[in-house]
Amino acid sequence: MSRWKALPAELDPSARNLVVRLRWLKDHSGLSLRQLASKSGYSASSWERYLGGRSLPPRGAVEALASINGEEPSRLLAAWEVAAEAWNGRTATAPPASTADTAPAPAPAAEPITAVPAEPPGPTAGHTADPVRGRAFQVAVAAGVAALLLAASAAAVLVGRMGTDGGAATSPTSSAAAAMSSPSAVPGYTCRVERVDGLWYAGQSDTKEELLANGYAGPEVAEVQCLLERAGYAPGDIDGIYGPLTERAVTRLQRDAGLVVDGIVGPHTWGALRG
Repeated sequence: MSRWKALPAELDPSARNLVVRLRWLKDHSGLSLRQLASKSGYSASSWERYLGGRSLPPRGAVEALASINGEEPSRLLAAWEVAAEAWNGRTATAPPASTADTAPAPAPAAEPITAVPAEPPGPTAGHTADPVRGRAFQVAVAAGVAALLLAASAAAVLVGRMGTDGGAATSPTSSAAAAMSSPSAVPGYTCRVERVDGLWYAGQSDTKEELLANGYAGPEVAEVQCLLERAGYAPGDIDGIYGPLTERAVTRLQRDAGLVVDGIVGPHTWGALRG
């Protein structure tokens, strides 16, 4: 079975979730696009757009695919409603099409005219400039510059003294940046694998049917990664992010377990992971 193409990067997470569910149902129906078209009443080209994330499927198409697989459509329709709301919002905020061919080019805006302020009138007889006020302003500016120079000198002396007392001085800003960029600051997951009632769990999630695919993130993905590692399929870092390494490990597990190889974690793949 051919692998699915990557979904558009700009696709909303709720729409991505819907498409992943539709892909999973299509794969597990065992139908080709032509067969699916004849059973659902929607053309093969339409299904290609729906399953490629390029077009929002109508409610009837979602119901038809659920019915073909013998699935209760309520959960799938709930996912469709959330995706439809996000999809319609994206369409409403999309930039309008160019009207360069139909609308005349706007006239160039007139350059604003900046008024040139008139020069203040010079001192007239009997009204000379106040020399005391001018000297006060100059003294204030000189005092401010001197204060800045003194502060800079004190800071330089302090840094030098700290460097000689206990090694290289480190500013609080650089320390905070180093702490944020350190590996310990990145949230991670710890696998706590145990067998309960004949099933494997890793302490991140107890789901047995959550649909996951490339681009997803969260504790459910970390659960998959832990169980893949337990089964001997290296998923990369246990970071809760469904990336290429995790997808590759999932496809290997699916191939060895005789499942549909689509890189999507669904009920059957969960069964292989927990069994």
